[in-house]
Amino acid sequence: MIAAELIKLRTLRSTPLTLGLALLVSGGLSALVGLSFRNGTVRGEFDPVFAAFYGLTVGQLPLVVFAVLAVGSEYRSGTIRASLAALPRRGRFFGAKVGATLLVLVVAALATVATSAVTAQLTLGRRRAELDVLLPAAAGAWLSLTLIGLFALGIATLVRSSTVALGVLLPLMLLGSQGLGNVPGVKVVTQFLPDQLGWVVMHLAGPQDDPRWARDYGPWTGLALLAVWAAAALIAGYVNLQKRDA
Repeated sequence: MIAAELIKLRTLRSTPLTLGLALLVSGGLSALVGLSFRNGTVRGEFDPVFAAFYGLTVGQLPLVVFAVLAVGSEYRSGTIRASLAALPRRGRFFGAKVGATLLVLVVAALATVATSAVTAQLTLGRRRAELDVLLPAAAGAWLSLTLIGLFALGIATLVRSSTVALGVLLPLMLLGSQGLGNVPGVKVVTQFLPDQLGWVVMHLAGPQDDPRWARDYGPWTGLALLAVWAAAALIAGYVNLQKRDA
């Protein structure tokens, strides 16, 4: 079943476009940020890991679109009816859908994170990050992108529409990437939204020893909370798939 779902994903015209955009956007922004830090005057404490992964705040959006279309395209075209007729056991169908999407997300997220990190290291020059600091952050970034994709897949299954899912997810993540998660008062709530929970491990949330930026959780706790969000979205999507007609 997973092999069949992988064939579906491969034949979607949006798949190479979204995955290619994730690489292009992440690498491009990392190059721009790296060059600005390399050639400019840095005031205060400088964190080269921030430069390495800032591009992922926008680069994750094509991966979200990919995950939404992985299931939303079947609802839009009506092929979901044929899929469920061929495999009436909806639990197996959904498990195969999640498994196939996860396999692609794991590889795509790894490639996106690697592109972002390597590009930033090259453009930062002497200011590049030490590997013992960069590698744990890269592992966290990889997990974060993968979990965000699974969260998006669950939301798309729940609402049964690519348009509605993207209409909710993209504004949420764009607003978060503009720093609303660090606004005093607003941060109390927004720091626990899915798009914010990977920021500490990626060094994007600001110095955690500064009360202006400090989050109420550590880097790996944030990823654990993101895993809870992803699991909740997938469970909600599965329950809706079981209860409603195609």
